[in-house]
Amino acid sequence: MIKLNINDEISKLRAVVLGRADSNGPVPKLEEAYDPKSAEHIKAGTYPKDEDMVCEMEAVATVFKKYNVEVYRPVSIQDYNQIFSRDIAFVIEDKFIIANILEDRSKEIEALEAVIRQIDPSKIIRFPENAHIEGGDVMPWGEYIFVGAYYGDDYPNFITARTNMNAVNHLQKLFPHKKVKPFNLKKSNTIADENALHLDCCFQPLGKGKAIIHKEGFLIEEEYEWLVDFFGKENCFHITKEEMYNMNSNVFSISPEIVISEKNFTRLNTWLRSQGFTVEEVPYAEIAKQEGLLRCSTMPLIRD
Repeated sequence: MIKLNINDEISKLRAVVLGRADSNGPVPKLEEAYDPKSAEHIKAGTYPKDEDMVCEMEAVATVFKKYNVEVYRPVSIQDYNQIFSRDIAFVIEDKFIIANILEDRSKEIEALEAVIRQIDPSKIIRFPENAHIEGGDVMPWGEYIFVGAYYGDDYPNFITARTNMNAVNHLQKLFPHKKVKPFNLKKSNTIADENALHLDCCFQPLGKGKAIIHKEGFLIEEEYEWLVDFFGKENCFHITKEEMYNMNSNVFSISPEIVISEKNFTRLNTWLRSQGFTVEEVPYAEIAKQEGLLRCSTMPLIRD
């Protein structure tokens, strides 16, 4: 049995699901793109190739091996994108929550059957049909659960809006002892650097009381200010619009001291090292073309 345990984003990682990229299928048609960044690369003829993305994911698997993290992989489904395991489910405390995800992606959870069979069935939770949620929007942080969402009545018009207020309310019912803190995120179906697809695209808490943040990803200034006050201005690394577009906030902590980051994030990685972090650099620029990075492709199951 897998004894799930996740209470934050940084405690020492013991077990994780890492997505896979070996059979993504043909380049999607433009109208099939789920986000503006993928659409950009489809148009430009620069959409990532499976073999490049496989190399990138193997680099992450190698880092996990170095730190004795147990790695689970989904079963391969032919011609199906299975990179972003964070979208399809997430763990809070000892609960495995299956996300309400875009209909086209429903097979992804079936590919995790071997993992799910090892989890106590009473700990597996499905959200109601009208409560949309994806793991990239959900961050357990001690007594808090930070949740990226979109509050607008025009929610159904945005393919990039993945978590609604019904889900935020449902999460609060499931974890009455936690403070569920939602953040209204900026959405765009067409302009990639104006779109915060998930909370982890514009914010990420780190060890040592630090955080990465992109102010313009938040629609409500007070909510952004709340986060800056919570972590302390001096502890927040503010990323630019271009850095957000390149997914600089989507790094992944293996422990309070160790962060996996993309090797081209020069400014961020220099800052992380100056703050005393060990930075494990990997190539992930091809995967980033689909508007996801290291946090999106990993789903932690057990942290100490």
